Amino acid sequence: MSTVFWNTIKYSPALLGASLLVANSAYGAPSLEESSTEAQVGQQELTVAQATSESNSEILKQINIYNNEGKDVDSIDQVTSVSQLRDVSPGDWAYEALRSLVERYGCIAGYPNRTFRGNRATTRYEFAAGLNACLNQIERLIAASTADFITREDLETLQRLIQEFEAELATLGARVDNLEGRVAFLEDHQFSTTTKLKGEVLFTFAGAFGDEKADGSGDGIDENITLSNRVRLNFDTSFTGKDRLRTRLQAGNFTSLAGVTGTDMARLGHDAGGGNDVEINDLYYRFPIGKKFRGYVGTSGLDLNNIFNPTNPFLGSSGSGGLSRFVRRNPLTLRGAEGAGAGFSYKFSDALKLSVLYLADDGDAPNPGEGLGLFNGSYSAGAELAISPIDNLDLSLIYVRSYQREGDINLSGSTGSPLAKRPFGNGVPTSANRLGAQASFRLTEQIHLGGWFGYIDAEAEDDNGTVEEGDNADIVTWAANLSFIDFGKEGAVFSIAGGMPPKATDIDGASDDDDTSYLIEAQYKFPITKNILITPGAYVIFNPNHDDDNDTIWVGAIRTTFKF
Repeated sequence: MSTVFWNTIKYSPALLGASLLVANSAYGAPSLEESSTEAQVGQQELTVAQATSESNSEILKQINIYNNEGKDVDSIDQVTSVSQLRDVSPGDWAYEALRSLVERYGCIAGYPNRTFRGNRATTRYEFAAGLNACLNQIERLIAASTADFITREDLETLQRLIQEFEAELATLGARVDNLEGRVAFLEDHQFSTTTKLKGEVLFTFAGAFGDEKADGSGDGIDENITLSNRVRLNFDTSFTGKDRLRTRLQAGNFTSLAGVTGTDMARLGHDAGGGNDVEINDLYYRFPIGKKFRGYVGTSGLDLNNIFNPTNPFLGSSGSGGLSRFVRRNPLTLRGAEGAGAGFSYKFSDALKLSVLYLADDGDAPNPGEGLGLFNGSYSAGAELAISPIDNLDLSLIYVRSYQREGDINLSGSTGSPLAKRPFGNGVPTSANRLGAQASFRLTEQIHLGGWFGYIDAEAEDDNGTVEEGDNADIVTWAANLSFIDFGKEGAVFSIAGGMPPKATDIDGASDDDDTSYLIEAQYKFPITKNILITPGAYVIFNPNHDDDNDTIWVGAIRTTFKF
C-alpha cells in the first residue's frame, strides 16, 4: 500500500500538468461547432417603420402590445408540438406548416399556458411575428451550418408562408429576401446536403499500480505511465430528417490493462487498440415506422446498448462516462454477441417502451462457413421493457437469450473473473439466459442515483471430457453510482461508482469463485469549453479475480475529450 501511495504522489503532478497543457493548448482554438438549436423568441423587440396613416398606426400599436405582453411572463416554455398551442386552429392550411417548423426546428415559443399570447385567438400579425422569429432562427442555423438537413420541402413551405403573410411581414420589417440564397450557399459549401460529420478524440494518461499481477504468475505489474488516443469520425446521414444512417471510422492505440494487471477488471472503458489502424467500427441504420415504432438494422457495430437503454446517463458513454469498463453498463445483459442484425422499439407512451432485438456477432454474420452466418454463429436475442413511472425515475428490465460458439466465449463482457468469462472454458459452446434490472433516479436537479443487478444461467452445449453437456453455471453482478451535477461549475459532474464485477457463484463439476472482488471508481468531469472535457479519476480493485490472495490493484487516469 505504501508503494502505491508514493507512486501516486510521484506521478500525479506530471499527469495533471501534461493534461492541462493539452487542454489549455486546445482552449485557445476557436470552437468548431456552434450550436443554435434553441430559439430565443420571447422578448424580441421589433423595429417598425413609422406609420403614415391612422390605420397603420393602429396595426403597429397592436404589434407592440403583442410583443410587450411577454415581458409580464416569468418564463417561456419551448414548444415541441404545435398541438400544444391551443389557439392555433388545425383547420387552417398554415397549421401543418407551423407544425413542421415547430417540431423540426423548435423555432416558435409559447408561454406556460401553451398559447401564443393569452387566451385570445391568434391574429395574422401575431402569427407573422412568430413566423418572422422562425425565419430569423432558420437563417441563424443556416449561417452556422448547424441545421439538421434543411430541405427544399421546408424552404418551399417557408416561401408559401412568406407569400401568405407578405404584407404583415413587411409591416414588421422582416428581411426574407436572402433566405433562399443562404440555403443555396450552404448546399454548395457544406460537406453534404444529407450527411453531417461529428468527431471525437480522446487523449488518456493512465497507469496501473500494485504488487503482483492477479493471474497467479507471480510477475510484477509494470507501473509505467502511458499516453494513448482514440479517434472517432461519425458520418450521420439522414434521408427524411427523422432517420439516421451511421458510418463510423475509428482508430486507437491503447494497450489493454488486462494484460498489464492480469485481470479484465482493470480495463479502461475506452481502450480501443489496433495500432491506430482505421476501421469501420459502426455501420447501421435507424428509422421511424409511423409515430411509435423505431426500427434498427446494421452490419457492424449495432450493439445491445444501441437498441436497449443502458439507464446510466452520466457514466454510460465511453468518451465522457466511466473510466473503467465495468461501471459503464450492466455487463451481463448489455454486452455479448452483437454487431449485426436488427431490432425495433415500440413506445406505448412516455412512461412505457418495449424494445426487441436479434443480433449476431459481426465477425460471424458475413461468414457462410459451417457454424457461422447470421443464425448459426454466436448471437443474442432479447427484449427490454423500459418504464418511467415518474419524470425523474427510469427503470428497465432486460431478458437476453445468447449462444456463443466454441472459441468465442465471453459471458462477462471482459469485466469479471476468468471463471465468470468462461465457466466451461473456451472450447465448449455455451448458451445463457441473461436477466438484468437497471434503475436511474434523479433525486434533485444536482443529485443522481443509479445502479443495476445482473444474473446469468449458463449451460454447456457440448462436453470435452471435463465438462459434460448440460452442466450449468450461475454468474452474478451488481453496481451502484452517485453523481453530483454542476459540481463546482456548470456542466461539471463528480461521480462515485462501485460494485461487484461478474462472479461465478456456482459451476457444476468445477470450483467457482471463492472470494469477492469489489471495484470502486471516483471521477470528476470538468468542461474546459463546450467542446473540451477533462476527466481525472481513479479506481481500485480489491481481491482481483475474486481471489483474496491477489494484491489490490489501483488504476489512475486523466482523459481529455475533444468533440467537434
